[in-house]
Amino acid sequence: MPLRIIKLLQGHRLCAREMQRVLGLAQPTVSSHLKILEHAGFIEKERQGNRMIFSLSDGSHSVYVETMLVELCQWLDDDELLINMRRSLAEVTTPLRCSEKN
Repeated sequence: MPLRIIKLLQGHRLCAREMQRVLGLAQPTVSSHLKILEHAGFIEKERQGNRMIFSLSDGSHSVYVETMLVELCQWLDDDELLINMRRSLAEVTTPLRCSEKN
């Protein structure tokens, strides 16, 4: 799952709710993976109002993270599941996407 999150964040800044919808996972599961990725230095978060927006780290604080991100961002670009997830992402990205309630 962490690799899928990294691939979703490749070229995007997303809130946890967007990732939750695209991945089809419960909020606590997504949050847990986000914490692990943030602690490892792969992603960064930024508060925007009442939301946390996540993005890929540039890896500048660690040569190991930088190297791994370069490699990970090249993996699975032709994977059907990831292609479909990116298509789904277009459906959930609206101005109110992170604050909407289901």
